[in-house]
Amino acid sequence: MKKNKEHYSISIMSKVLKVDRSSYYHWVKMGCVVEKIDKSLDGLITEIFEEGRRKYGTRPIQSKLCNRYGIIISRQKIGKVMKRLDLVVKGKRKFKRTTDSNHNLPIAPNLLNRDFNATVPDSKYVGDITYIHTKQGWLYLATVMDLYSRKIVGWSMDDNMKTPLVSNALLMALQHRKPQKGLIMHTDRGSQYVL
Repeated sequence: MKKNKEHYSISIMSKVLKVDRSSYYHWVKMGCVVEKIDKSLDGLITEIFEEGRRKYGTRPIQSKLCNRYGIIISRQKIGKVMKRLDLVVKGKRKFKRTTDSNHNLPIAPNLLNRDFNATVPDSKYVGDITYIHTKQGWLYLATVMDLYSRKIVGWSMDDNMKTPLVSNALLMALQHRKPQKGLIMHTDRGSQYVL
């Protein structure tokens, strides 16, 4: 009826198709309401998607629509809207292992025995490596933390995870803090820590 209303009157089409005119006008009105709702939904879904740094899929968006706005909508509908708006979820980056504890090098005994508390400064240090993704590639940060103050007392950064990365961090800690004899240095037993 909507397509042919330029050629025929609504009254004639209603009689021929045996549809009440009021039903047709109600349908037209509801179509406008649905269009407005869809446009509002597009905006809300886009807003939530961007808020989630392009990592939210249908589940978190559905949850936020319900909790925040009281809108109950199926994940399928959200998926269709996302597809139509070309909202593509960023995939998770592959986890990059920084520790290789499976090696044949000599391993120092575990003197800390999970006692991560220190009663005096510079008596127990822990070391670890973390990785940082940059536009140029991966950077590796080795840190040495004093378990007494929980402060980083030495660090080193490099574009590889070879032994100098951790030895420079430990050297910085030793030069700046000058700990007494008996210092315990605990690490995750990665091959980089075998000096």
